[in-house]
Amino acid sequence: MKIKNAEFVISNSSVAKCPDSKLPEYAFIGRSNVGKSSLINMLTGRKALAKTSATPGKTQLINHFLINDNWHLVDLPGYGYAKVSKSTKNTFQKFITAYFEKREQMICAFVLVDSRHSPQKIDMEFMQWLGEHQVPFCIIFTKADKLKSKELDLKLENYEAEMLKTWLEMPQYFVTSANTAMGQEEILDYIEEINKNLKLR
Repeated sequence: MKIKNAEFVISNSSVAKCPDSKLPEYAFIGRSNVGKSSLINMLTGRKALAKTSATPGKTQLINHFLINDNWHLVDLPGYGYAKVSKSTKNTFQKFITAYFEKREQMICAFVLVDSRHSPQKIDMEFMQWLGEHQVPFCIIFTKADKLKSKELDLKLENYEAEMLKTWLEMPQYFVTSANTAMGQEEILDYIEEINKNLKLR
């Protein structure tokens, strides 16, 4: 898939205020310092579509972006490290949960994981929650350019081994780098294939 146009649509903290549209949505979520905004900018080929910051946790609303006039990319608040109050985190959690439970247009969630780290409890618990609520998801390993090839392979093997302790099979995953555009084509082609199948139904 080639992204010809990508534009910001709306930010809000309520699922009820999300776009009144039947277009398919693909949600991106992860811990607050995982490089989500950089990845979204890389995928869309736009340097500042999603706001990047040295301070993790800048995304504090549900952000909708219209891609190629036929699907929405949804940027959700990060979880975990964000330097915000406990009450704010609880608010995030409520509308993130509501989004996944109520938003019928949501086709697939992309859970971003830092490829440099061992499996984190907060990520594993979030994916477990998605599975229990039958929310389709894929994993995106970010910052792969920070590791040597053999080191990256070992990290991925270890991650899969940990996942298989509770999952029957490893979910679909992509290995990415916002700096080198690694994984861009694979993710966009994956979304394009799903969109094609949706139109055939």
